[in-house]
Amino acid sequence: MMNEKSAEFLSEYLETPAPTGLEMDAQRLWADYIRPYTDEVQCDAYGSTWALLRAAEAGAPTLMLDAHADEIGFSIRYIDESGYARVERVGGSDVSIARGRRIRFLGTDGEVIGITGNTAIHLRGGAADEKAPKLHELYVDFGCDSREEVEALGLRVGSVGVYCDGPLMLNDGRRLVCRALDDRLCGFILAEVARTLAEKGIKPAWNVVFANTVQEEIGCVGAGMLAFRLQPDAAICLDVTHATDSPGLDKGRYGDVRLGQGGCLSFGPVCHPNVNARLELLAYEQEIPMQRETTGRSTGTNTDQVYRSRSGVPATCFSLPLRYMHSPVETADMRDVQSCIDLLVAFVASLSPQDDFRHRL
Repeated sequence: MMNEKSAEFLSEYLETPAPTGLEMDAQRLWADYIRPYTDEVQCDAYGSTWALLRAAEAGAPTLMLDAHADEIGFSIRYIDESGYARVERVGGSDVSIARGRRIRFLGTDGEVIGITGNTAIHLRGGAADEKAPKLHELYVDFGCDSREEVEALGLRVGSVGVYCDGPLMLNDGRRLVCRALDDRLCGFILAEVARTLAEKGIKPAWNVVFANTVQEEIGCVGAGMLAFRLQPDAAICLDVTHATDSPGLDKGRYGDVRLGQGGCLSFGPVCHPNVNARLELLAYEQEIPMQRETTGRSTGTNTDQVYRSRSGVPATCFSLPLRYMHSPVETADMRDVQSCIDLLVAFVASLSPQDDFRHRL
């Protein structure tokens, strides 16, 4: 269960900006937290960071548990003579909700707050049938009157920002609201799995790599690099999935995934049935809540890169249900967080040196 130290880490981790390509401040926080519970912590050239928990015996297989550290955001494309900045999306930022927001930009001299302009409804004419703004119509106001003033703040073309929204607890702490729960909350889950294994004195039969990878939001790049480097024998990739229990969502089209009912295991061509079978069995035997979803082609997660690494890695996607994905008010249930931790701890504890998740004739 989460304690005071882990709660403080989660809050600081969520508050720390980590737009795709600039993840290192958050990575250092994550590395500092997980280091006491593992044997070795490293990062690669682009910042993917991993912690190794060595197996009880030498020569053991390796399990990769993966999440991604990066979040969506905006980068400055152009600053006009009056000091207004036009922006480009970093990852899948939702333009339809981007007006009238506060954004933290990472300048050369520290953070700079800007606001996305939102013309008053009184001045927009026929607001009843207006459409969402196009990306090039968004602009950021830094309270400046010229390009030179903006540049004096330490901002340039290419400076990147994320929404200001920090963590908020709803319903006596049961529901967590924040930007970047995709996928920072899964990085937290990995760290808590490491802590739980250490505190329970579980020495795994496999090497376990806790991988917090970069650049997922632009094509799952970091996970592909790291899987190629580490050559795991099996992998479970953690990400978020769409909770479909809010109004207006057709379950016949999007499936039935709910907050508070456990993590969600993906079934489809990418997700290896032998890994899934072990997770399902453990969830049943240990009465850990778990949901199911199907992905008819790719999963849209790091799993798609990890499973095809080298000669193939038996892998699956295990997801945390999330409402309002890619918004400043992403919402998750802390009971689901604990269920995910419990199932991953059970999976690691279940491994034996003889386990092999590959298919055999």
